[in-house]
Amino acid sequence: MDIILLLLLLVLLPHIVCKSRRCSITHPYSSYHKYQKLGDIIVGGIASQTGILPKEVVFTETPSPVLPGEFVLIPKNYQHILAMAFAVKVINENPQILPNLTLGVCIYDSYDNAQKTYQATLRLLSSMEELVPNYVCNIQNHVVAVIGGLDAQISLHVATILDTYKKPQLIYGFSPLMNDKTPGLSFYQMVPPEPLQYAGIVSLLLHFRWTWIGFLIMDNDHGEKMAQTMIPLLSKKEICFSFIERIPKFSDITKLEGMIQQGVKVYESIMSSKANAVVIYGESFSMMFLRWLQYMPKLESVRSKPKGIVWIMTAQMEFTSSAFQLHWDTDIIHGALSLSMHSADLPEFKSFIQKKNPFSAKEDGFISLFWQEAFNCVFPNMLMLYMLCPLLNINTKLRQREKEERYIIKASGSAGDLVSFDQNGIVAAGFDIINWIAFPNKSFFRVEVGKVNHLASPDELLTINEDIITWHSWFNQVIPISVCSDSCYPGSSKKVKEGEPFCCYDCIPCPEGRISTENDKNECFRCQDKYYPNKKKDFCIPKVISFLSYEEPLGISLASLAFTFSLTTILILGTFMRNHNTPIVRANNQSLTYTLLISLLLCFISTLLFIGKPGKVVCLLRQTTFAIIFSVAVSSVLAKTIMVIMAFMATKPGSRMRKWVGKKLTNSVVASCSLIQASICILWLAMAPPFPDVDMFSVTEEIILQCNEGSVTMFYCVLGYMGFLALISFTTAFLARKLPDNFNEAKFITFSMLVFCSVWLSFIPAYLSSKGKYMVAVEIFSILASGAGVLGCIFSPKCYIIVFRSDLNIRKQLVRQK
Repeated sequence: MDIILLLLLLVLLPHIVCKSRRCSITHPYSSYHKYQKLGDIIVGGIASQTGILPKEVVFTETPSPVLPGEFVLIPKNYQHILAMAFAVKVINENPQILPNLTLGVCIYDSYDNAQKTYQATLRLLSSMEELVPNYVCNIQNHVVAVIGGLDAQISLHVATILDTYKKPQLIYGFSPLMNDKTPGLSFYQMVPPEPLQYAGIVSLLLHFRWTWIGFLIMDNDHGEKMAQTMIPLLSKKEICFSFIERIPKFSDITKLEGMIQQGVKVYESIMSSKANAVVIYGESFSMMFLRWLQYMPKLESVRSKPKGIVWIMTAQMEFTSSAFQLHWDTDIIHGALSLSMHSADLPEFKSFIQKKNPFSAKEDGFISLFWQEAFNCVFPNMLMLYMLCPLLNINTKLRQREKEERYIIKASGSAGDLVSFDQNGIVAAGFDIINWIAFPNKSFFRVEVGKVNHLASPDELLTINEDIITWHSWFNQVIPISVCSDSCYPGSSKKVKEGEPFCCYDCIPCPEGRISTENDKNECFRCQDKYYPNKKKDFCIPKVISFLSYEEPLGISLASLAFTFSLTTILILGTFMRNHNTPIVRANNQSLTYTLLISLLLCFISTLLFIGKPGKVVCLLRQTTFAIIFSVAVSSVLAKTIMVIMAFMATKPGSRMRKWVGKKLTNSVVASCSLIQASICILWLAMAPPFPDVDMFSVTEEIILQCNEGSVTMFYCVLGYMGFLALISFTTAFLARKLPDNFNEAKFITFSMLVFCSVWLSFIPAYLSSKGKYMVAVEIFSILASGAGVLGCIFSPKCYIIVFRSDLNIRKQLVRQK
């Protein structure tokens, strides 16, 4: 008995000693705003109509029973709540969607706060207005699915909670983290995959050639994740960043000053940059910060003047503004481009909201914060309810399974378009490209100007109509330019500036022989061998085939000159043959004279082998023929000189030279000297014969058809041998110039060899410095000039006497002169 009393005392002791018999939470935060419409099955919703300006947390005081901060109303977000309510109404009025069932909805405000979002999720899993998860006593309060979540990361955690209860979730935000979720989480993403959005932004930048851009990202993990993905992707496409700034997110009223300073820094970066295109990766609330920027110039610390910007916004951003921003200008978004999910305008929805008022909608706990109509936007969560209906019909099957399987769901929205999810729970759809047009009355209009097709190939991903885009007034309706450096036009190439991104460069003209045919080429390139650059070096011109022909003035002139000299040689030869018995002809060794004249004639004629299109036979013959014939001519001149000296020496009494005077000596000199040259030519032909060749590079604008000499060494050996003969002839003639006049032909030979040597000494530098047909012309001219010099110096005095002074052409006159 004593033991029983002792036990009773121990049980009652806490109640006697303690003032309170239990530990209880006196006033947990409650959610003030709720929209509820009962039905057989309930779809839960989480919206963000209001935000909270958090107050400084003081841990020495009991938290207030109200929300920890002041409300910041986002009127535009009320559409999300009304869109779900309207969709429930339409679904219930259509018996073909959920036959014999009434759909209800219960929506809580998340206040754009993670804590309140989780609390709202747990309330959806509870009943009887009590935050008691796992306890449901009201069948009509049973939530079968949840819609909501602009913040994708919060939605992911909400999905983790809901997965415990096998409740699917449809979200209309997205994040890279969503695609790496744990298998088994049952949620469906109502926006296309984020990589498609990245590809669409890149295609848009490339389409307008915006290669120097600004980049604004959220100052959180999502923004950093996006930057890590986009920066390499854009760099691969040769798009550079002028700046990368973070969008400050308001978290505490005590940090307002720091947020303003951060905003000033972002504003200065945008307005001081040459970039006219700025990509913004933000959330729904990021638009409020963007509208703040237009008032930054009023601050004293701001120095940069405002300018027009083309904002390129991601699909997460909507035109949101807090209540105090409703009367702010909207000019800053004029001309902006954004990606958006495809949507349709529903006249029935407008009629629905017009009937709403705070006195008739008892189930609507949000309408008291919203007193005016402000709708002109996309309704993403309305479509979600249509997507839920097939899911609700299979919900009983899911309950019977231990592990939920993912279904590929298809449904038609209120606009009649078919929407479906893929196996990863992501909607299979593309994006619209929206152009934002602001008006002076602070309203705006959205115009669809293009699409990002998720079924198209990467090269055809983007379709856009530039003609209907309205740009910011700063650009005077001209497509904005957003580049670090102006385009390098054809004929130039880019040279990256040292220490700067590769998008910043100087334009340098293409070097000689190279071209660029497009803008912004990294380097110039050579034309094909058959082409050459034009003066601007921006395209290639076909080269002209070039060789010395009879159809051009130079070829005609040289051929005429050769014909003239040949005819003159023939006339001189004829004159000598008609007067072969006269003393002046007989005194100069007739056979040598005829040999010299005939060889000169052949030299003049041989120049015709150099004119015309080079062929195999022509190339073999022209240099060797000229060399041998000219050697015969020079040998004849040498023989005449030797003959003059021998004849003079033979006149002395008792001279033994008389037996050497005669035709044998002259013939031997001519034959031996010519035979040496012929041997050199045969050796040349045997070792490296000349051949037809095509020179593509010596002359920029021409394809030269020429004879390749085969061996340059042998060619100069031939010329050297002729020069050697001419030098001997000149030396002997110079020594014999003072012999008695009746035998003295040496002074004329001296002048002829002087001309001959002068011409061929001048030939070498002229030949080496010329190219193409002019090189051939130099050689022809040298042959004609040297031959004409020999012809004129040796034979013109004799012809003058024969033709004009026949009185001097008698033996008595020669003896008298002696």
